[in-house]
Amino acid sequence: MSRPVFVGQKEYFPSINRIEYEGRESDNPLAFKAYDPDRLVMGKRMEEHLRFAVCYWHTFCSGGADPFGSETRNHEWLIGSAPLAISEQKMDAAFELISKLNVPYYCFHDIDMSAESDSLIATQLHLETMVALAKKRQTETGIKLLWGTANVFSNPRYMNGASTNPDFHVLAHAGAQVKMALDATVELGGENYVFWGGREGYSTLFNTDTKRELEHMAQFLTMARDYGRSIGFKGDFLIEPKPMEPTKHQYDFDAQTVIGFLRHHGLDKDFKLNIEANHATLAGHTFAHDLRMAADANMLGSIDANRGDYQNGWDTDQFPTDLYDCAQAMLVVLENGGFGSGGLNFDAKLRRESTNIDDFFHAHIGGMDSFARGLLIAEKLISSGKLDAIKQQRYRSFDDSTGKQFERGELNLEDLFEFANETGYPEPESGQQELVENLINDAFFQI
Repeated sequence: MSRPVFVGQKEYFPSINRIEYEGRESDNPLAFKAYDPDRLVMGKRMEEHLRFAVCYWHTFCSGGADPFGSETRNHEWLIGSAPLAISEQKMDAAFELISKLNVPYYCFHDIDMSAESDSLIATQLHLETMVALAKKRQTETGIKLLWGTANVFSNPRYMNGASTNPDFHVLAHAGAQVKMALDATVELGGENYVFWGGREGYSTLFNTDTKRELEHMAQFLTMARDYGRSIGFKGDFLIEPKPMEPTKHQYDFDAQTVIGFLRHHGLDKDFKLNIEANHATLAGHTFAHDLRMAADANMLGSIDANRGDYQNGWDTDQFPTDLYDCAQAMLVVLENGGFGSGGLNFDAKLRRESTNIDDFFHAHIGGMDSFARGLLIAEKLISSGKLDAIKQQRYRSFDDSTGKQFERGELNLEDLFEFANETGYPEPESGQQELVENLINDAFFQI
């Protein structure tokens, strides 16, 4: 499916035409080699499986600054003195790039789309103006909103957190931002709404009442859910786990921590998880691990597609090019029955050293091709049935009468003693890890 290419009053990427699929033999760096949106995979178009989204913040707001240096890219769409005019230029650049990539979705933070003004009402009016323009651009291009969210972590008022802030005045302002961001998301037909608790944690326990802060966070999320439902939002609310950075310890540390928190507070029916690859690795897990934990809990919602650098201990947000990560991720997604309303959002930024206009496209093309290959590899592994057969064989003892009784909760500890006594000591059985790894390697060369 091809969508119209959007160009506003100024063309910000004039040297770039629509990126097309040219296949594996192509040597054109501005073409897809693996991502063919109309290719059928397990009975569904590749575009419908992957549901790619471009993120507003890194792509159109970031100029390459890092903790040790200033920006290296001066975006034309950020030049000007009138905040509203800059917001409109930025939106035109966004829809031009997204439509030239033929990506179906985008994601945004409130202040990325519309900068904060000198009062709450002025901020609201500015955002409403930009939402109206975004709605027009969506109609013109067919591009849709995967999810919206509020940035309640960058402003100095949130230095001690938002929903977990010890000052109720700050918490109330966070609530006001979330209300406006939810209003915007619903108006734009957003399919999900994300909470990224950028500073929902602590730096030291000596001045922190963790019990109270966690209760406040649960109450805040409950209020947001109730308000969202009251204005007609029918999608999933998503929590994005992150272990650290900027705070020493985040309350939403990893997938299992968030799952436990949501269940404890009765929020698990409305909330799912938005798993970010780089956050999972910072928590000491693999990307696939956090995806699997979320899927096992029936709470896998969406993915922020990026990667970290294993030699760096912070959130580098690089574009995803690791085929093993992509294949394992798509294996979990396919076994989960797909994304539902979620998708693959490129929460990734160009390297500071990448300063050409073409680099925006090379980065997204690489990420999209990587996940397209990952999808095809996952399809090959599932259709062969070999991994599933090995897994079933390993757990076969729980399929007979006594093992099944255990799973149904029909045995007690004395019953286990009697069974063990009658059957004698068991012989170890191989997990066949090397065979499984070889099967995965083989699938890479069969697509």
